[in-house]
Amino acid sequence: MKVSRLLLLAASHCLCLLIGFAAGIYLLPILTAPDAPSVSVIEDSRKSQRFHGEFIRDRKDSDQLHWGEGEFSINRDSISFSGKLAPGPDYKLYLSPVFIETEADFNQHKSEMMRVGDIKTFDNFIIPLPATIDPAKYNTVIIWCEAFGQFITSGTYQP
Repeated sequence: MKVSRLLLLAASHCLCLLIGFAAGIYLLPILTAPDAPSVSVIEDSRKSQRFHGEFIRDRKDSDQLHWGEGEFSINRDSISFSGKLAPGPDYKLYLSPVFIETEADFNQHKSEMMRVGDIKTFDNFIIPLPATIDPAKYNTVIIWCEAFGQFITSGTYQP
């Protein structure tokens, strides 16, 4: 009787630790995220846009925990986004010369892509575009969770 009670106690403690760990992974990026840029700052950035596109929520490898929706624009020195992303750790923004909609596609074409920068906010963002990157050489913007190798969303901006 004592052994089964100890096993039950150990199992319940392990389950609580697992739930706490998972909640921490989900909540920590939200709690530590800087303030997102305002809509007016995003609109100012769009005035000089060269390209624009849209992230949609229902890409093949997007799901209830990994999604993004909203509009993005690319100008001479930044990529801006107005919309929402599912929160998560270690989001990166990539440009790709081919449309990407799945983790398998991302991994297959990663060597052809250009990593632009880190995404720290989940409502709006502006990512500086390094002068060495020519967005005209690409056609798709991708948001990828580097820590977990998870596809979040993508959007095309030119055929």
